[in-house]
Amino acid sequence: MVSLVTIFGLLGNITTGLLYLSPVKTFWHIVQRRSTEEFESLPYVVKLLNGYMWVYYGVVKPNSVLVATVNGFGSLLELIYVIIFLIFAPPRMRAITAILFCALDVVFPIAAVLITQLFFDREMQINIAGFLSLLFSVLTYASPLSIMKTVVTTKGVEYMPFLLSFVLFINGLTWTVYAVLTRDWFIGIPNGSGFVLGIAQLVLYAIYWKPKQSKRTSDQVEDGWQHEHLIADAAPSLEEK
Repeated sequence: MVSLVTIFGLLGNITTGLLYLSPVKTFWHIVQRRSTEEFESLPYVVKLLNGYMWVYYGVVKPNSVLVATVNGFGSLLELIYVIIFLIFAPPRMRAITAILFCALDVVFPIAAVLITQLFFDREMQINIAGFLSLLFSVLTYASPLSIMKTVVTTKGVEYMPFLLSFVLFINGLTWTVYAVLTRDWFIGIPNGSGFVLGIAQLVLYAIYWKPKQSKRTSDQVEDGWQHEHLIADAAPSLEEK
């Protein structure tokens, strides 16, 4: 009989996969325009690193294959997104993206894996991989926080699509339940935070939603926080989308 852990792990794979897929339309737009315009590459570089760390955590921790599989899929997607940036970004952004990619997505994960494998036992490997995964997951939440600030400032939800907020809520809930069942707080803390953020976004949506939005604005914000800066204070009041 299928256990609750497996059920919630599979559900988490589905919802996390949807979150990883959410920027696809935007990157198709970039390919068609052959320009990254004003989009930022840093969120995707950090999410790729985050995916790497979760894959490593899923590999070194026993019975965590469901954590590794979905983040392996997500890492592949994030790698494609970064490659598209490297191809179509203007020279300065391409150089910045290349430096960030080499430092954060090549050197750092290789060093982390080699150091933990050579100098630490399995228990410490799990703890280090789990802590790094937790840390980078929390960093990625700066983007939805920035979007929430924009919603309050503009008193409108044009820049916070309902579907993404709902999936963030379901994803956080699913992995939080999984973490409780497996007593894995490296998974529970960041996803519990995502669950709370999802609730907060849905509350803001209920407060500021207006029945009529222009099609142009809706097209501009198709992927919501995906193009926010990772540091909320650095983001302008109306972001790229």
